Amino acid sequence: MTSPPPDADPVILTHRLNKRFGKRQAVHEVDLSVPRGAVFGFLGPNGSGKTTTIRMLLGLAAPTSGSISVLGQPMPQAAVRVLPHVGALVEGPAFYPYLSGRANLVRFDAADRTSNPRTRGRRVDAALERVGLSRAARLAVHAYSLGMKQRLGIANALAAERELLVLDEPTNGLDPQGTREVRHLVASLAGAGLTVFVSSHLLSEVEQVCTHAAVMSNGSLVAQGTLDELRGPAAGRVVVHTRDTEAAGRVLSRLGLSPVPDGVRTASAGAADGTGTVRAATGPRTPPPEEIVAALVASGVGVRGFGVEGTSLEERFVQLTGEGFDIA
Repeated sequence: MTSPPPDADPVILTHRLNKRFGKRQAVHEVDLSVPRGAVFGFLGPNGSGKTTTIRMLLGLAAPTSGSISVLGQPMPQAAVRVLPHVGALVEGPAFYPYLSGRANLVRFDAADRTSNPRTRGRRVDAALERVGLSRAARLAVHAYSLGMKQRLGIANALAAERELLVLDEPTNGLDPQGTREVRHLVASLAGAGLTVFVSSHLLSEVEQVCTHAAVMSNGSLVAQGTLDELRGPAAGRVVVHTRDTEAAGRVLSRLGLSPVPDGVRTASAGAADGTGTVRAATGPRTPPPEEIVAALVASGVGVRGFGVEGTSLEERFVQLTGEGFDIA
């Protein structure tokens, strides 16, 4: 998926955003910037302040202090002008279970004072087609799977023309099939030109569909940027496959590469031919790969394989917050 240019105007912009509930600081000094055209992952464990931040972005909760701009206008002051251009699914969809999916969307659209009743039927049908529910449109919602209900909620958010789609934990509680359905849907919506803001505690979602992300921890924003920026330019590992694991480790240490905990697999734990593996963390002054291989060979290490691994988003999250993360 192509990332938007770095100078794209932000669709969401916050400055020193704070939210207190009594003595509890739920959101602290958050400066968030979401570029237009991005699929933006809003990452963090449950309870990190993601939903509270989203509620403030949508005017559902007032900030204690700080400023919010959505689609270039201040929130919540300009909510009447902004929200008709924003589709949202926050904390799960709720529908009339004995009405069909289409009838539900018609009712919700009729409750929107800004919607055009003359185009309602066409827009609802187009939204159902967009999320792949045309064949189930006249089926009662109580017969829908969880994934279908989630897609119906997204269809409801898309019944009118939108510039921004905000999804709070869109795959929460879904089985693997439902998760794949929603993930593919988000990717297709982004390809159609929408800016998509996805809150999630699942790294697999973010790494597969997002172009940018921000990481929340204990109410604070600890990092944001493209996925490559979040992983870190200097973070990574060299991996050497050799029978001479001890000698390889000494050469890598001499070159300034730090041993990775549990990164050395001796020959007895390696392949059937006695090949082991040595991993070492790279740094800003790490020599080029060809120089590392040359130094290994010059020291008599028999190199059977060599590679460079990038740091995963999960590893970067742990570095930033010291917390574990749900990667399921």
